[in-house]
Amino acid sequence: MQQPTRDCPLCPRLVAYRATNREENPDWYNGPAPAFGDRNPWLLIVGLAPGRTGANRTGRPFTGDWAGDLLYQTLARFGLSSGIYAAHADDGLSLHGVMITNAVQCAPPANKPEPSEISQCAPFLKAQIATLPNLTSLICLGKISHDATVRTLGAKPSAFPFSHGAVHKIGDKTLYDSYHCSRYNTNTGRLTTQMFEDVFAKALADRA
Repeated sequence: MQQPTRDCPLCPRLVAYRATNREENPDWYNGPAPAFGDRNPWLLIVGLAPGRTGANRTGRPFTGDWAGDLLYQTLARFGLSSGIYAAHADDGLSLHGVMITNAVQCAPPANKPEPSEISQCAPFLKAQIATLPNLTSLICLGKISHDATVRTLGAKPSAFPFSHGAVHKIGDKTLYDSYHCSRYNTNTGRLTTQMFEDVFAKALADRA
């Protein structure tokens, strides 16, 4: 299956939300945010869904909102990017060995996709993974991302429970779990910068 079209019709609630955003903000991207990064990565970062004023506005995953500030700062910290992250899609930023995508590729109301929407989008994540021959590692940001990715790899989430810092081996892929780098998680202290960086450090150490 190909990646979703700009006017993907599969999820009525998300289609309606997209239409509302297009009417209110016609200069925004307002569509399924395509994956961003190295086209032949060893590491795939799987987020939840485009944020309304983040990827839904800019057209690039984790670009233009707080979650992106922490994520792209971390990628730079570990030498996985070059250029300056300036929170817009044409800032010239490049990723090295890393691609970023989402479990749900259209922005959901209140950043909360419904189970049916996660299921509808699953074939797109599966197709994305299938096009990456050198992919060995995935960092899943949050439980929804984790569960969707586990199912995409043909396993059951109950056999691989989500926990921040957990590492799971599924076939020839290794999954690394992190709390989502959302403003809520960082503001409440559920996720610190050090905790987030530790997940990336582990993935890089295992690859070495």
